[in-house]
Amino acid sequence: MRSDTKPITSHLTSRRSALVWFRDDLRLGDNPTLTAALTSGLPVTALYIFDDATPGPRALGAASRWWLAQSLKSLAADCTKIGLPFAVRRGSAKTMVAEAAEEAGAEAAFWSRRYSADLSNIDAAVEEELSAKGVRVESFNASLLREPWEVKAKTGGPLKVFSPYWRAANTMGEPAAPLPRPKKADVIAGPTLGGVEIEALGLEPTTPDWAGSLREVWTPGETGAVEAVERFLEEGLKGYAENRDRPDMEATSRMSPRLRFGEVSPRQLWHAVERAKEEGMATSRDVEKFRTELGWREFSYHLLHHFPDLSTRNFQERFDAFPWSPPKPEHRRAWRKGLTGYPIVDAGMRQLWTTGWLHNRVRMIVASFLIKDLLIDWRDGEDWFWDTLVDADHANNAASWQWVAGSGADAAPYFRVFNPTLQGQKFDPNGDYVRAFVPELSKLPAKWIHMPWEAPGEVMRAAGVTLGKTYPEPIVDHYVARDRALAAFAKLKAASA
Repeated sequence: MRSDTKPITSHLTSRRSALVWFRDDLRLGDNPTLTAALTSGLPVTALYIFDDATPGPRALGAASRWWLAQSLKSLAADCTKIGLPFAVRRGSAKTMVAEAAEEAGAEAAFWSRRYSADLSNIDAAVEEELSAKGVRVESFNASLLREPWEVKAKTGGPLKVFSPYWRAANTMGEPAAPLPRPKKADVIAGPTLGGVEIEALGLEPTTPDWAGSLREVWTPGETGAVEAVERFLEEGLKGYAENRDRPDMEATSRMSPRLRFGEVSPRQLWHAVERAKEEGMATSRDVEKFRTELGWREFSYHLLHHFPDLSTRNFQERFDAFPWSPPKPEHRRAWRKGLTGYPIVDAGMRQLWTTGWLHNRVRMIVASFLIKDLLIDWRDGEDWFWDTLVDADHANNAASWQWVAGSGADAAPYFRVFNPTLQGQKFDPNGDYVRAFVPELSKLPAKWIHMPWEAPGEVMRAAGVTLGKTYPEPIVDHYVARDRALAAFAKLKAASA
Protein backbone atom coordinates (compact mmCIF):
# COMPACT_ATOMS: atom_id res chain seq x y z
CA MET A 1 0.00 0.00 0.00
CA ARG A 2 1.34 3.38 -0.96
CA SER A 3 2.32 5.91 1.65
CA ASP A 4 -0.06 8.81 2.08
CA THR A 5 2.71 11.37 2.02
CA LYS A 6 5.77 11.89 -0.14
CA PRO A 7 8.53 14.46 0.49
CA ILE A 8 8.70 17.72 -1.40
CA THR A 9 11.80 17.99 -3.53
CA SER A 10 13.93 20.99 -2.77
CA HIS A 11 14.00 22.57 -6.24
CA LEU A 12 10.28 23.36 -6.16
CA THR A 13 10.04 25.11 -2.82
CA SER A 14 8.76 28.25 -4.54
CA ARG A 15 5.43 26.57 -5.19
CA ARG A 16 2.86 27.88 -2.75
CA SER A 17 -0.55 26.27 -3.22
CA ALA A 18 -2.43 23.03 -2.63
CA LEU A 19 -4.66 21.27 -5.15
CA VAL A 20 -7.71 19.31 -3.96
CA TRP A 21 -8.92 16.77 -6.48
CA PHE A 22 -12.57 15.90 -5.76
CA ARG A 23 -13.79 12.50 -6.98
CA ASP A 24 -16.36 10.37 -5.12
CA ASP A 25 -16.37 12.74 -2.13
CA LEU A 26 -18.62 15.54 -3.36
CA ARG A 27 -19.12 17.28 -0.03
CA LEU A 28 -17.47 19.78 2.26
CA GLY A 29 -18.44 18.26 5.61
CA ASP A 30 -16.45 15.35 7.09
CA ASN A 31 -14.07 15.43 4.18
CA PRO A 32 -10.60 14.59 5.53
CA THR A 33 -9.02 15.38 2.18
CA LEU A 34 -10.38 18.92 2.10
CA THR A 35 -9.67 19.43 5.79
CA ALA A 36 -6.03 18.40 5.34
CA ALA A 37 -5.60 20.82 2.47
CA LEU A 38 -7.26 23.70 4.30
CA THR A 39 -5.10 23.13 7.41
CA SER A 40 -1.87 22.80 5.41
CA GLY A 41 -1.26 26.53 5.54
CA LEU A 42 -1.31 26.68 1.74
CA PRO A 43 -3.79 28.52 -0.47
CA VAL A 44 -6.20 25.91 -1.81
CA THR A 45 -7.67 25.33 -5.25
CA ALA A 46 -10.23 22.60 -5.98
CA LEU A 47 -10.73 20.54 -9.12
CA TYR A 48 -13.07 17.88 -10.49
CA ILE A 49 -12.18 15.90 -13.60
CA PHE A 50 -14.70 14.03 -15.72
CA ASP A 51 -12.38 11.41 -17.15
CA ASP A 52 -13.93 9.74 -20.17
CA ALA A 53 -10.60 9.57 -21.99
CA THR A 54 -8.56 7.06 -19.99
CA PRO A 55 -9.03 3.48 -21.23
CA GLY A 56 -10.09 0.90 -18.67
CA PRO A 57 -12.54 2.27 -16.11
CA ARG A 58 -16.18 1.40 -16.53
CA ALA A 59 -18.14 4.34 -17.90
CA LEU A 60 -20.86 5.72 -15.65
CA GLY A 61 -24.38 4.58 -16.44
CA ALA A 62 -26.98 7.06 -17.63
CA ALA A 63 -28.76 7.47 -14.28
CA SER A 64 -25.48 7.95 -12.41
CA ARG A 65 -24.39 10.56 -14.94
CA TRP A 66 -27.56 12.52 -14.25
CA TRP A 67 -26.94 12.38 -10.50
CA LEU A 68 -23.31 13.41 -10.92
CA ALA A 69 -24.32 16.51 -12.85
CA GLN A 70 -26.64 17.67 -10.07
CA SER A 71 -24.14 16.87 -7.34
CA LEU A 72 -21.38 18.79 -9.10
CA LYS A 73 -23.62 21.83 -9.43
CA SER A 74 -24.32 21.67 -5.72
CA LEU A 75 -20.64 21.29 -4.85
CA ALA A 76 -19.67 24.19 -7.10
CA ALA A 77 -22.19 26.43 -5.35
CA ASP A 78 -20.99 25.31 -1.92
CA CYS A 79 -17.36 26.00 -2.82
CA THR A 80 -18.31 29.47 -4.02
CA LYS A 81 -20.04 30.20 -0.69
CA ILE A 82 -16.87 29.50 1.30
CA GLY A 83 -14.55 31.18 -1.20
CA LEU A 84 -12.89 28.01 -2.48
CA PRO A 85 -11.94 28.21 -6.18
CA PHE A 86 -13.44 25.20 -7.97
CA ALA A 87 -12.96 24.16 -11.57
CA VAL A 88 -14.31 21.29 -13.66
CA ARG A 89 -12.30 19.80 -16.49
CA ARG A 90 -12.80 16.95 -18.94
CA GLY A 91 -10.16 14.57 -20.19
CA SER A 92 -7.44 12.18 -19.04
CA ALA A 93 -6.94 12.47 -15.29
CA LYS A 94 -3.20 11.99 -15.62
CA THR A 95 -2.95 14.91 -18.00
CA MET A 96 -5.57 17.15 -16.38
CA VAL A 97 -4.23 16.88 -12.81
CA ALA A 98 -0.65 17.50 -13.89
CA GLU A 99 -1.68 20.53 -15.92
CA ALA A 100 -3.81 21.91 -13.09
CA ALA A 101 -1.00 21.42 -10.58
CA GLU A 102 1.38 23.28 -12.87
CA GLU A 103 -1.06 26.14 -13.47
CA ALA A 104 -1.84 26.45 -9.76
CA GLY A 105 1.81 26.32 -8.74
CA ALA A 106 0.89 23.43 -6.45
CA GLU A 107 3.44 21.99 -4.10
CA ALA A 108 0.92 19.45 -2.77
CA ALA A 109 -2.08 17.57 -4.13
CA PHE A 110 -4.78 16.02 -1.97
CA TRP A 111 -7.39 13.42 -2.90
CA SER A 112 -9.64 10.74 -1.44
CA ARG A 113 -8.83 7.15 -2.18
CA ARG A 114 -10.77 5.02 -4.66
CA TYR A 115 -10.84 1.24 -4.51
CA SER A 116 -11.66 -0.38 -7.84
CA ALA A 117 -8.54 -1.61 -9.62
CA ASP A 118 -8.98 0.55 -12.73
CA LEU A 119 -9.42 3.74 -10.73
CA SER A 120 -6.60 2.88 -8.31
CA ASN A 121 -4.31 2.37 -11.31
CA ILE A 122 -5.20 5.85 -12.59
CA ASP A 123 -4.46 7.32 -9.18
CA ALA A 124 -1.10 5.57 -9.08
CA ALA A 125 -0.22 6.96 -12.51
CA VAL A 126 -1.23 10.49 -11.48
CA GLU A 127 0.76 10.20 -8.27
CA GLU A 128 3.83 9.06 -10.19
CA GLU A 129 3.45 11.97 -12.62
CA LEU A 130 3.10 14.54 -9.85
CA SER A 131 5.89 13.11 -7.74
CA ALA A 132 8.26 13.26 -10.70
CA LYS A 133 7.51 16.99 -10.80
CA GLY A 134 8.11 17.43 -7.10
CA VAL A 135 4.48 17.69 -6.05
CA ARG A 136 3.69 16.01 -2.75
CA VAL A 137 0.65 13.72 -2.84
CA GLU A 138 -1.53 12.95 0.16
CA SER A 139 -4.52 10.61 -0.04
CA PHE A 140 -7.21 9.88 2.53
CA ASN A 141 -10.08 7.55 3.31
CA ALA A 142 -13.21 9.63 2.84
CA SER A 143 -15.60 6.86 1.75
CA LEU A 144 -15.45 4.01 4.25
CA LEU A 145 -15.47 3.31 7.96
CA ARG A 146 -12.43 1.07 7.54
CA GLU A 147 -9.93 0.70 4.75
CA PRO A 148 -10.57 -2.57 2.84
CA TRP A 149 -7.18 -3.94 3.88
CA GLU A 150 -7.49 -3.09 7.57
CA VAL A 151 -9.98 -5.83 8.49
CA LYS A 152 -8.27 -9.22 8.29
CA ALA A 153 -8.82 -12.86 9.06
CA LYS A 154 -6.66 -14.38 11.79
CA THR A 155 -4.45 -15.74 9.02
CA GLY A 156 -3.89 -12.20 7.77
CA GLY A 157 -5.85 -12.68 4.57
CA PRO A 158 -9.24 -11.36 3.45
CA LEU A 159 -12.51 -12.43 5.03
CA LYS A 160 -15.01 -14.05 2.68
CA VAL A 161 -18.05 -14.29 4.96
CA PHE A 162 -19.89 -11.21 6.16
CA SER A 163 -20.59 -12.12 9.80
CA PRO A 164 -16.95 -12.70 10.83
CA TYR A 165 -15.92 -9.69 8.76
CA TRP A 166 -18.35 -7.43 10.61
CA ARG A 167 -17.40 -8.87 13.99
CA ALA A 168 -13.74 -8.18 13.25
CA ALA A 169 -14.52 -4.66 12.03
CA ASN A 170 -16.49 -3.90 15.19
CA THR A 171 -13.59 -4.92 17.42
CA MET A 172 -11.63 -1.99 16.00
CA GLY A 173 -13.63 0.54 17.99
CA GLU A 174 -16.00 3.35 17.09
CA PRO A 175 -15.31 5.26 13.88
CA ALA A 176 -13.85 8.70 14.47
CA ALA A 177 -16.26 11.57 14.90
CA PRO A 178 -17.08 13.46 11.69
CA LEU A 179 -14.99 16.48 10.83
CA PRO A 180 -16.76 19.87 10.82
CA ARG A 181 -17.85 21.53 7.61
CA PRO A 182 -15.34 24.28 6.72
CA LYS A 183 -16.40 27.91 6.81
CA LYS A 184 -15.30 30.83 4.71
CA ALA A 185 -12.86 31.86 7.42
CA ASP A 186 -11.08 28.51 7.05
CA VAL A 187 -10.22 29.08 3.39
CA ILE A 188 -7.11 30.71 1.97
CA ALA A 189 -8.08 30.85 -1.67
CA GLY A 190 -5.57 29.60 -4.21
CA PRO A 191 -5.39 30.43 -7.91
CA THR A 192 -8.56 30.22 -9.98
CA LEU A 193 -8.22 27.61 -12.73
CA GLY A 194 -9.94 27.60 -16.08
CA GLY A 195 -12.37 24.82 -16.84
CA VAL A 196 -15.62 23.89 -18.54
CA GLU A 197 -19.23 24.41 -17.57
CA ILE A 198 -20.83 21.35 -15.97
CA GLU A 199 -23.46 21.38 -18.70
CA ALA A 200 -20.68 20.94 -21.27
CA LEU A 201 -19.90 17.49 -19.85
CA GLY A 202 -23.05 16.15 -21.48
CA LEU A 203 -24.10 14.23 -18.38
CA GLU A 204 -27.81 14.98 -18.60
CA PRO A 205 -30.27 13.62 -21.15
CA THR A 206 -31.65 15.99 -23.75
CA THR A 207 -33.60 14.25 -26.51
CA PRO A 208 -35.50 12.60 -25.03
CA ASP A 209 -35.22 14.10 -21.56
CA TRP A 210 -36.11 11.04 -19.50
CA ALA A 211 -34.94 12.52 -16.18
CA GLY A 212 -38.14 14.38 -15.27
CA SER A 213 -39.25 11.75 -12.79
CA LEU A 214 -35.79 11.68 -11.20
CA ARG A 215 -36.01 15.42 -10.60
CA GLU A 216 -39.33 14.92 -8.83
CA VAL A 217 -37.90 12.29 -6.47
CA TRP A 218 -34.35 13.43 -5.72
CA THR A 219 -32.41 16.51 -4.63
CA PRO A 220 -28.76 15.56 -5.16
CA GLY A 221 -25.96 17.41 -3.43
CA GLU A 222 -24.70 17.82 0.12
CA THR A 223 -27.56 20.09 1.20
CA GLY A 224 -30.09 17.56 -0.07
CA ALA A 225 -28.16 14.82 1.72
CA VAL A 226 -28.23 16.66 5.05
CA GLU A 227 -31.98 17.15 4.71
CA ALA A 228 -32.48 13.51 3.74
CA VAL A 229 -30.51 12.30 6.76
CA GLU A 230 -32.60 14.38 9.13
CA ARG A 231 -35.80 13.18 7.49
CA PHE A 232 -34.70 9.56 7.88
CA LEU A 233 -33.81 10.08 11.54
CA GLU A 234 -37.20 11.65 12.22
CA GLU A 235 -39.40 9.42 10.07
CA GLY A 236 -37.64 6.22 9.06
CA LEU A 237 -35.14 5.07 11.66
CA LYS A 238 -37.67 4.17 14.34
CA GLY A 239 -38.95 0.75 13.35
CA TYR A 240 -36.20 0.32 10.74
CA ALA A 241 -35.25 -3.17 11.89
CA GLU A 242 -38.82 -4.39 11.52
CA ASN A 243 -39.98 -2.42 8.50
CA ARG A 244 -36.97 -2.06 6.21
CA ASP A 245 -38.11 -5.04 4.08
CA ARG A 246 -41.45 -3.39 3.33
CA PRO A 247 -41.36 -1.59 -0.05
CA ASP A 248 -44.86 -0.26 0.59
CA MET A 249 -43.53 1.84 3.49
CA GLU A 250 -41.09 4.75 3.70
CA ALA A 251 -38.87 2.72 6.01
CA THR A 252 -35.43 2.82 4.40
CA SER A 253 -32.80 5.54 4.41
CA ARG A 254 -32.32 5.95 0.64
CA MET A 255 -28.78 6.99 1.45
CA SER A 256 -27.19 4.73 -1.20
CA PRO A 257 -26.78 7.33 -3.98
CA ARG A 258 -25.56 9.89 -1.46
CA LEU A 259 -22.94 7.45 -0.19
CA ARG A 260 -22.06 6.51 -3.75
CA PHE A 261 -21.17 10.09 -4.67
CA GLY A 262 -19.87 11.03 -1.26
CA GLU A 263 -22.49 13.65 -0.43
CA VAL A 264 -22.61 12.09 3.02
CA SER A 265 -19.99 9.96 4.74
CA PRO A 266 -20.56 6.65 6.52
CA ARG A 267 -19.04 8.21 9.64
CA GLN A 268 -21.68 10.93 9.57
CA LEU A 269 -24.42 8.31 9.31
CA TRP A 270 -22.89 6.10 12.00
CA HIS A 271 -22.84 8.92 14.52
CA ALA A 272 -26.17 10.42 13.39
CA VAL A 273 -28.08 7.24 14.21
CA GLU A 274 -26.28 7.01 17.55
CA ARG A 275 -27.43 10.53 18.34
CA ALA A 276 -30.97 9.60 17.33
CA LYS A 277 -30.89 6.63 19.71
CA GLU A 278 -29.66 8.79 22.57
CA GLU A 279 -32.52 11.21 21.91
CA GLY A 280 -35.09 8.41 21.99
CA MET A 281 -35.82 8.52 18.25
CA ALA A 282 -34.92 4.87 17.67
CA THR A 283 -34.11 1.65 19.49
CA SER A 284 -30.74 -0.04 19.77
CA ARG A 285 -32.06 -2.76 17.47
CA ASP A 286 -32.95 -0.22 14.79
CA VAL A 287 -29.53 1.41 15.02
CA GLU A 288 -27.63 -1.88 14.91
CA LYS A 289 -29.62 -3.06 11.91
CA PHE A 290 -28.89 0.15 10.04
CA ARG A 291 -25.21 -0.09 10.91
CA THR A 292 -25.17 -3.65 9.65
CA GLU A 293 -26.33 -2.34 6.29
CA LEU A 294 -23.40 0.07 6.33
CA GLY A 295 -21.34 -3.00 7.17
CA TRP A 296 -22.48 -4.83 4.02
CA ARG A 297 -21.25 -1.86 1.99
CA GLU A 298 -17.92 -2.06 3.82
CA PHE A 299 -17.72 -5.80 3.18
CA SER A 300 -18.42 -5.26 -0.52
CA TYR A 301 -15.45 -2.89 -0.75
CA HIS A 302 -13.32 -5.37 1.19
CA LEU A 303 -14.17 -7.96 -1.47
CA LEU A 304 -13.58 -5.53 -4.35
CA HIS A 305 -10.14 -4.64 -3.03
CA HIS A 306 -9.04 -8.24 -2.68
CA PHE A 307 -10.92 -9.56 -5.73
CA PRO A 308 -10.85 -6.72 -8.28
CA ASP A 309 -12.76 -8.57 -11.00
CA LEU A 310 -15.82 -8.96 -8.79
CA SER A 311 -18.18 -7.48 -11.39
CA THR A 312 -17.03 -9.68 -14.26
CA ARG A 313 -16.02 -13.07 -12.86
CA ASN A 314 -17.76 -15.55 -10.62
CA PHE A 315 -16.28 -15.30 -7.14
CA GLN A 316 -16.75 -19.05 -6.87
CA GLU A 317 -15.02 -20.44 -9.92
CA ARG A 318 -17.20 -23.54 -10.05
CA PHE A 319 -20.01 -21.28 -11.31
CA ASP A 320 -18.00 -20.78 -14.51
CA ALA A 321 -19.56 -24.06 -15.60
CA PHE A 322 -23.13 -23.07 -14.75
CA PRO A 323 -25.50 -23.90 -17.65
CA TRP A 324 -27.06 -20.50 -18.25
CA SER A 325 -29.81 -20.44 -20.85
CA PRO A 326 -29.19 -18.34 -23.97
CA PRO A 327 -31.16 -15.18 -23.09
CA LYS A 328 -34.45 -14.90 -24.91
CA PRO A 329 -34.70 -11.27 -26.07
CA GLU A 330 -38.38 -11.18 -25.19
CA HIS A 331 -37.68 -12.37 -21.64
CA ARG A 332 -34.88 -9.88 -21.10
CA ARG A 333 -37.06 -7.09 -22.49
CA ALA A 334 -40.03 -8.07 -20.30
CA TRP A 335 -37.83 -8.09 -17.19
CA ARG A 336 -36.27 -4.71 -17.96
CA LYS A 337 -39.58 -3.04 -18.75
CA GLY A 338 -41.55 -4.57 -15.86
CA LEU A 339 -43.81 -6.73 -18.02
CA THR A 340 -43.11 -10.21 -16.63
CA GLY A 341 -46.65 -10.84 -15.39
CA TYR A 342 -45.43 -11.06 -11.79
CA PRO A 343 -46.65 -7.86 -10.10
CA ILE A 344 -43.94 -7.44 -7.45
CA VAL A 345 -41.22 -7.95 -10.08
CA ASP A 346 -42.87 -5.53 -12.49
CA ALA A 347 -43.41 -2.91 -9.79
CA GLY A 348 -39.73 -3.10 -8.89
CA MET A 349 -38.45 -2.79 -12.42
CA ARG A 350 -40.74 0.15 -13.10
CA GLN A 351 -39.65 1.84 -9.88
CA LEU A 352 -36.06 1.42 -11.05
CA TRP A 353 -36.81 2.91 -14.48
CA THR A 354 -38.79 5.89 -13.21
CA THR A 355 -36.82 6.81 -10.07
CA GLY A 356 -33.33 5.39 -10.63
CA TRP A 357 -33.60 3.53 -7.34
CA LEU A 358 -35.03 0.25 -6.15
CA HIS A 359 -36.00 -0.97 -2.69
CA ASN A 360 -33.43 -3.44 -1.37
CA ARG A 361 -35.87 -6.32 -0.77
CA VAL A 362 -37.24 -5.87 -4.26
CA ARG A 363 -33.70 -5.80 -5.69
CA MET A 364 -33.31 -9.33 -4.37
CA ILE A 365 -36.68 -10.41 -5.77
CA VAL A 366 -36.10 -9.07 -9.29
CA ALA A 367 -32.53 -10.39 -9.32
CA SER A 368 -33.67 -13.84 -8.27
CA PHE A 369 -36.33 -13.80 -10.99
CA LEU A 370 -33.81 -12.93 -13.71
CA ILE A 371 -31.21 -15.42 -12.55
CA LYS A 372 -33.31 -18.35 -11.40
CA ASP A 373 -36.68 -18.07 -13.12
CA LEU A 374 -35.20 -17.00 -16.46
CA LEU A 375 -31.72 -18.56 -16.05
CA ILE A 376 -30.10 -15.40 -17.38
CA ASP A 377 -26.50 -14.76 -16.31
CA TRP A 378 -26.25 -12.46 -13.29
CA ARG A 379 -23.84 -10.21 -15.22
CA ASP A 380 -26.67 -9.28 -17.57
CA GLY A 381 -28.70 -7.95 -14.64
CA GLU A 382 -25.71 -6.30 -13.01
CA ASP A 383 -25.06 -4.41 -16.22
CA TRP A 384 -28.67 -3.18 -16.42
CA PHE A 385 -28.56 -2.00 -12.83
CA TRP A 386 -25.27 -0.24 -13.55
CA ASP A 387 -26.97 1.81 -16.27
CA THR A 388 -30.27 2.54 -14.52
CA LEU A 389 -29.40 2.99 -10.82
CA VAL A 390 -28.49 6.41 -9.47
CA ASP A 391 -26.54 4.54 -6.79
CA ALA A 392 -24.68 2.17 -9.15
CA ASP A 393 -21.62 1.30 -7.13
CA HIS A 394 -18.49 -0.61 -8.13
CA ALA A 395 -18.56 -2.81 -5.05
CA ASN A 396 -22.18 -3.06 -3.88
CA ASN A 397 -23.68 -3.76 -7.28
CA ALA A 398 -21.39 -6.67 -8.09
CA ALA A 399 -21.28 -8.19 -4.60
CA SER A 400 -25.06 -8.10 -4.26
CA TRP A 401 -25.75 -9.66 -7.67
CA GLN A 402 -23.28 -12.45 -6.92
CA TRP A 403 -24.89 -12.95 -3.53
CA VAL A 404 -28.29 -13.59 -5.13
CA ALA A 405 -26.76 -15.74 -7.87
CA GLY A 406 -25.09 -17.99 -5.33
CA SER A 407 -21.73 -17.45 -7.02
CA GLY A 408 -20.39 -14.83 -4.61
CA ALA A 409 -18.78 -14.55 -1.21
CA ASP A 410 -21.09 -15.48 1.65
CA ALA A 411 -23.68 -16.14 -1.04
CA ALA A 412 -27.30 -17.14 -0.61
CA PRO A 413 -27.58 -20.86 -1.41
CA TYR A 414 -28.48 -21.34 -5.04
CA PHE A 415 -31.45 -23.51 -4.08
CA ARG A 416 -33.00 -20.49 -2.35
CA VAL A 417 -35.31 -19.37 -5.15
CA PHE A 418 -37.58 -16.48 -4.28
CA ASN A 419 -41.23 -17.08 -5.09
CA PRO A 420 -42.34 -13.67 -6.41
CA THR A 421 -45.96 -14.22 -5.43
CA LEU A 422 -45.17 -15.17 -1.84
CA GLN A 423 -42.59 -12.38 -1.57
CA GLY A 424 -45.20 -9.87 -2.71
CA GLN A 425 -47.82 -11.17 -0.29
CA LYS A 426 -45.36 -11.08 2.61
CA PHE A 427 -43.70 -7.72 2.05
CA ASP A 428 -46.46 -5.80 0.23
CA PRO A 429 -49.48 -7.34 1.97
CA ASN A 430 -52.00 -4.71 0.93
CA GLY A 431 -50.60 -4.32 -2.57
CA ASP A 432 -49.85 -0.62 -2.13
CA TYR A 433 -46.37 -0.89 -3.65
CA VAL A 434 -47.70 -2.70 -6.70
CA ARG A 435 -50.51 -0.16 -7.10
CA ALA A 436 -47.98 2.69 -7.02
CA PHE A 437 -45.96 1.35 -9.95
CA VAL A 438 -48.35 -0.99 -11.81
CA PRO A 439 -51.45 1.21 -12.04
CA GLU A 440 -53.25 -1.17 -14.39
CA LEU A 441 -53.67 -3.48 -11.38
CA SER A 442 -54.64 -0.72 -8.94
CA LYS A 443 -58.28 -1.78 -8.64
CA LEU A 444 -57.55 -5.39 -7.76
CA PRO A 445 -58.22 -6.40 -4.14
CA ALA A 446 -55.20 -7.21 -2.02
CA LYS A 447 -56.14 -10.89 -2.08
CA TRP A 448 -55.49 -11.11 -5.81
CA ILE A 449 -53.07 -8.32 -6.64
CA HIS A 450 -49.99 -10.53 -6.39
CA MET A 451 -51.56 -13.36 -8.40
CA PRO A 452 -54.06 -11.86 -10.84
CA TRP A 453 -54.09 -15.07 -12.89
CA GLU A 454 -55.90 -16.74 -9.97
CA ALA A 455 -58.55 -14.05 -9.54
CA PRO A 456 -62.17 -14.91 -10.46
CA GLY A 457 -63.45 -13.50 -13.74
CA GLU A 458 -65.88 -11.11 -12.09
CA VAL A 459 -63.09 -9.66 -9.93
CA MET A 460 -60.88 -9.11 -12.97
CA ARG A 461 -63.71 -7.49 -14.93
CA ALA A 462 -64.55 -5.18 -12.03
CA ALA A 463 -60.88 -4.14 -11.82
CA GLY A 464 -60.64 -3.60 -15.57
CA VAL A 465 -57.89 -6.19 -15.94
CA THR A 466 -57.59 -8.57 -18.88
CA LEU A 467 -54.52 -10.77 -18.83
CA GLY A 468 -52.66 -10.65 -22.08
CA LYS A 469 -54.19 -7.28 -22.95
CA THR A 470 -54.14 -4.76 -20.12
CA TYR A 471 -51.52 -6.71 -18.15
CA PRO A 472 -49.28 -9.56 -19.35
CA GLU A 473 -49.69 -13.18 -18.42
CA PRO A 474 -46.68 -14.61 -16.54
CA ILE A 475 -43.84 -15.13 -19.01
CA VAL A 476 -42.81 -18.32 -17.18
CA ASP A 477 -44.45 -20.66 -14.70
CA HIS A 478 -42.52 -20.03 -11.50
CA TYR A 479 -42.76 -23.61 -10.27
CA VAL A 480 -41.57 -25.03 -13.57
CA ALA A 481 -38.80 -22.42 -13.68
CA ARG A 482 -37.78 -23.24 -10.10
CA ASP A 483 -37.45 -26.94 -10.91
CA ARG A 484 -35.37 -26.06 -13.97
CA ALA A 485 -33.08 -23.85 -11.88
CA LEU A 486 -32.61 -26.52 -9.23
CA ALA A 487 -31.83 -29.07 -11.93
CA ALA A 488 -29.20 -26.72 -13.36
CA PHE A 489 -27.68 -26.30 -9.90
CA ALA A 490 -27.65 -30.08 -9.38
CA LYS A 491 -25.84 -30.42 -12.69
CA LEU A 492 -23.27 -27.86 -11.56
CA LYS A 493 -22.77 -29.66 -8.23
CA ALA A 494 -22.26 -32.97 -10.00
CA ALA A 495 -19.74 -31.45 -12.41
CA SER A 496 -17.72 -29.88 -9.59
CA ALA A 497 -17.89 -32.85 -7.20
